[in-house]
Amino acid sequence: MKKSMLNEKYPIYSVEIPKTQTRLPDLDAVIEHIKEKIATAKTGRFIAVFDHYDHVRQLGGEINPEIKASKHVLFCLSNAIPAPGISAVRPRAMAVNDLGDRFAIDFLEAPVPAANEAMQAWVASIYQA
Repeated sequence: MKKSMLNEKYPIYSVEIPKTQTRLPDLDAVIEHIKEKIATAKTGRFIAVFDHYDHVRQLGGEINPEIKASKHVLFCLSNAIPAPGISAVRPRAMAVNDLGDRFAIDFLEAPVPAANEAMQAWVASIYQA
């Protein structure tokens, strides 16, 4: 995974996984795989799947032609609320985009290193799925 700054202020983790390097056949299978990882996490709680592509399409918004589908898995890995402000960065979301021959997976850096490590491991497991 690559860590970078999106728009010079949002720390994100990103990876593109060629479809030839996973047995997961489509975006929905990748989403289900991530949901399984959330379900097995000690503090994990699945919330929802949001179809970002369909939302933007229905609004008549702009979509990069390379993007064939785009969904977000929303979940929480929190086991504490140490201060009100921490709620601003929870719950978590992981974006999965179908780019035709590969999947692009991105997520915003979490304030807790263990959460970042878990999400990176989930993404890495897509290669073995």
